[in-house]
Amino acid sequence: MAEASKPTILPVPGKKNVLITSALPYVNNVPHLGNIIGSTLSADVYARYSKLRDRPTLYICGTDEYGTATETRALEAGVTPQELCDEFYAKHKAIYEWFDIGFDHFGRTTTKQQTDIVQDAFLKLHKNGYMEERTTTQPYCEKHESFLADRFVEGTCPRPGCGYEDARGDQCDKCGNLLDPFELINPKCKLDGSTPVPKDTAHFFIRLDKLQPQVQEWFEKAHKEGNWSSNGVAITKAWLDRGLDARSITRDVKWGVPVPLEGFEKKVIYVWFDAPYGYPSITANYTDQWEKWWKNPDEVDLYQFMGKDNVPFHTVLWPASLIGAEGDKWTKLHTISTSEYLNYENTKFSKSRGVGVFGDGAKDTGIGPSVWRYYLLSNRPETGDTQFEWSGFAAANNNELLANLGNFVNRVIKFVNAKFDGFVPEFSPSYTDDSFDFPGWIAGINILLGDYIAEMELVHLRAGVKKLMEISSQGNLLLQYRLDNANLAEHPDRTKTVIGLALNLSSLLASLASPYMPSTSQSIVRQLSSDLKSITETFDPEVIKSGHKLGKAEYLFTKIDDKKVAEWKDRFGGTQASRAAEEAAKEALKAKKQAEKDKKKAKKASKKAAETEGSAEVGSSTAAAQTGEAPQTAATKETKELPIREKPVEK
Repeated sequence: MAEASKPTILPVPGKKNVLITSALPYVNNVPHLGNIIGSTLSADVYARYSKLRDRPTLYICGTDEYGTATETRALEAGVTPQELCDEFYAKHKAIYEWFDIGFDHFGRTTTKQQTDIVQDAFLKLHKNGYMEERTTTQPYCEKHESFLADRFVEGTCPRPGCGYEDARGDQCDKCGNLLDPFELINPKCKLDGSTPVPKDTAHFFIRLDKLQPQVQEWFEKAHKEGNWSSNGVAITKAWLDRGLDARSITRDVKWGVPVPLEGFEKKVIYVWFDAPYGYPSITANYTDQWEKWWKNPDEVDLYQFMGKDNVPFHTVLWPASLIGAEGDKWTKLHTISTSEYLNYENTKFSKSRGVGVFGDGAKDTGIGPSVWRYYLLSNRPETGDTQFEWSGFAAANNNELLANLGNFVNRVIKFVNAKFDGFVPEFSPSYTDDSFDFPGWIAGINILLGDYIAEMELVHLRAGVKKLMEISSQGNLLLQYRLDNANLAEHPDRTKTVIGLALNLSSLLASLASPYMPSTSQSIVRQLSSDLKSITETFDPEVIKSGHKLGKAEYLFTKIDDKKVAEWKDRFGGTQASRAAEEAAKEALKAKKQAEKDKKKAKKASKKAAETEGSAEVGSSTAAAQTGEAPQTAATKETKELPIREKPVEK
């Protein structure tokens, strides 16, 4: 993540200025690998690439914190919504930092800037005639005297063949159908179990139907100019073809941006409208010159990364809001890159069942972030769902990263350190030899480099990482049968040329790999005693010059053995949940036995104390009889010796 001491990134007139966002992760859950590859990691790759192309680039993200789901989770946890948000904001931030995701600013939506920007947009839409007040009927809980958001109503799914008993008022998680809370069978208030009743309430609706012609016109132009991903185009087109209807924009809940109109003080702006404004508000927390990014459509290209379920919010609903509020003043979407779903070993990720790797579990494997990033990106679900499989994860590390990239870089640097005391020998990139076509090899690198750049410009990240590994393979081809003691003795000029070209290819690979594996790239440039170079159109074979002193060799990757694969499959396949339950049961049984043991011990001690006390009272009575004093019992002793106390404080 960017440090506060770094200079503020602002657009530069006349340059290609790139503004990047990834879908704001909802704050009340820990992200799993599918969430990470679907938005934050993919956006990070493009942001790093864009910066290495020397473009003014700003990457903004943060946690989406308002809404019913947060309020519900906070109630269940017995904390305030703000406390819950603070807890999960820290968790999200730590996970992304471990994955080397380099936001320029990672913020949150519960800020004054968010309130100001959202309310300003709301009022402008209202003023421009794109708001309509309507009376709707919503579930109302008479027990705690409050309207219930759809998620606060639970009951049995009414859909034929489903009958799921824990369906919510907005959706059934079993059959996936969208629901109305009044459709539920035996609806109950999530907070207190009482049966809600229908009650009228006034709300504002945004007139998407009135805005559709302008949204349609913008979409037709934007998706062609920005080369949107095919699923982004298809989803947006389906929404527009169905026709847009007015959509509710306010809610009767407490946790959200207040509606800035008289008579609506107890209502908030609905989170689907509120959340996308988190992008500019988080930018406003980064710089007070945020409008140079967000109200500068002629000089800024906005790239947005997300899973397919978030598409309509970014390609229909938010653009409609921006158009309705201020016309063409806002920087609107240029390119959207969407992903399908990443599944886990042919099933779904599930935190409750302990299935799959979540962000806070990847670190515990001991495998560094570069391997995780590489495997996820080379398996990115760009045009269809893909699978995370441990066998594939190990194979990617062993057969691709270790055998290809790691072997190439390590081999040449170790050889130079051993034979030339770490100094780059004299070589000429224009050297020719009958045994190998050096000019042809350089030309081949340039072709592959051009392919890499072309794929990255189109945001084809999976194809980009494939080209990276093809370029690395050409490095191994160069070294094959040409880098050893015998070749150095028999063909010194050729061997020195091989070394020089290989080291310069290592520098190029560090730059091309940096968007995908930043910590690996840092290791390469550290070994080269160089810095990370910009990605240019052509391969420069003399960046690392003769006489340059290299650093120490480092291993970029280590082998993953089959035992580890079996261990991880067991650990992340759902068995950890059952193991945790077993451990909890064992601990409970152990505690129960200990409590029984302590009880018996206390009983025995009490009996012994009573016997001792009885004999003492007999002696006391005898003495009293001799002196004429009343016998002093344990009760009277306690009364005399202990001070009078107030009622004990309850804990």
